[in-house]
This record gives sequence, structure tokens and C-alpha cells, in this order.
Amino acid sequence: MSGCTTRSKKAQEVQQPENQLRAKWTASLTKALVELMVEEIHKGNKSSKSFSKKGWKFICDNFRIQTGYWWDNEQLKSRYVALRKQYVSVALLLDQPDFQWDEATGAIMASDEAWDGYIKAHPDAEMLRSTGCSIYNHLRTIFGEPDTYGAQNGSATDDHGISMSPEHAAVKEEELSPSESDKYVDMASRKRGRRGLEDAIARGIMEMAGAAKLRAEAVKTVHSKFSITDCVKALDELQGVSEQVYLAALDLFCNRNARETFLTLKVDKRLIWLQRKCLVCSLP
Repeated sequence: MSGCTTRSKKAQEVQQPENQLRAKWTASLTKALVELMVEEIHKGNKSSKSFSKKGWKFICDNFRIQTGYWWDNEQLKSRYVALRKQYVSVALLLDQPDFQWDEATGAIMASDEAWDGYIKAHPDAEMLRSTGCSIYNHLRTIFGEPDTYGAQNGSATDDHGISMSPEHAAVKEEELSPSESDKYVDMASRKRGRRGLEDAIARGIMEMAGAAKLRAEAVKTVHSKFSITDCVKALDELQGVSEQVYLAALDLFCNRNARETFLTLKVDKRLIWLQRKCLVCSLP
């Protein structure tokens, strides 16, 4: 009887599709996963650290239904960790002045000289040179600042529905270019025909545009002082950081207060502080 049971189990393993045993990620499968993650973020099912149990259940269940790949939850969560590393790599790259992301194609544009210099210091970036990152907007929504999670959390979106950070939203809503200012002056001229009023409106618009630019620059300066990029660079310079502490630190850096504390500490105190934070977060 036991021999029959053993043969039956072996037969089931042979019949089980290969795609249920090993996770081989393609661009389309990754896109399906991140789109489900973004959907759960807009529903409010993600904290600064990770998705809620309800969020993960929705993501895992619907990924299997949509793709037909019945990978287990741990395989999908492992992909989440890999995507977080990819986001950090792309964000660091785009922080360099010579690199620009093309939203239409997903390519990362730069001169050959800039690429060669960057890859020499960061060999892992070689793949980004050839493949780019077509899902970068999704990754920003998933792993960026909490304020970019969705309208229900007080964030803003651009004309294409892509989440923007508060400082970018301020520039989008308030900053007026000279051409836009001229447009409003022309409209006033056609409607009113009174030169004095037109001049006053034009001056007011230009003053507002100038003030908006100054405010946007001030906000950008404040946020860049303790940026995620600076924190990751400082983290990479620390010795003796375990993988668990490293990944927990990436989540922690989503909090601006945590970033400020980390960068303000003396170098020899940073690892101790991170380890303590990880211990506190792991407590029930």
C-alpha cells in the first residue's frame, strides 16, 4: 500500500507544470506583479515597510489568476525584495547629472563616456545600460516616499496619473514659465482691452512665477539635504552590515526623520543605531 502511495506522489510531481516549481521572471510577468502592487498601494494596503496581509493576499492570488503561474508567496515576496534593489540602483544612477530616463521607451540615456565611467565604479549597472527600466514609474510608487502612494494619502499625480512627490507637485501646480505667463497676458488683453490692467496682471503673474520657483528650489534643497541617495551611499561605506540590516535600512530610509538621524550620527555610531532599529522593528 505504501509503495502505491509513493508512486502516486512521484507521478503528481512529474505532472506538476515546471512553471509552478521555478520562478523564471520575464518583463511581462514582472509588469503584472508591479501593477498589482501599485493597485494595492492606491487602496491603502501598504505601509512604509511592506504590504499588509490583505494586500499580499490580493497580489499573490491575482498574480496567479492573471498569469497562470502558481508560484508560492515566498517566491513573489523574493521578487519584491529584488525589485527594491533594482529601484535603489536606478535611483542612484538617475541621481547623476549625465543620466536621464526616457519614460516613453524605458531607456536610460547618457553618453558612452558617462556610461563607461559609471559602470567602472558600479559594475552591476551594466544591465541597465542595455535594458533600461520600463517600470521605473511603478517602482517609484512602490518604493518611493510614502507621500507618493496615492491621492488618499495626500499625494498628487501628473497629467498621466503618475504619482509625484510633494516638491514636484508644487513645481507642477505653481511654477509658470514665461510662455505660460504670456498666454495669460494675451487672454487678458483680448477680454479687457485696458492696457493698465493688462500690465498689472502681467506683472502679478511674473511675480507669482518667480516666487513659485524660489519656493520649489527651497523645498528641493531641504529634501536633498538628507536624501535616500546620500543614505544608501553612507550605508554602502559601513563595514559589517548584514543583509537583514541592509534591507531593513532601505525600508527605514523611506522616513525622512530616520534619514536625518542616520546621516547626522557619527560614522562609528550608525551601524549600532541601525541594528537597534532593526531589533525594535522585529519585536511583535
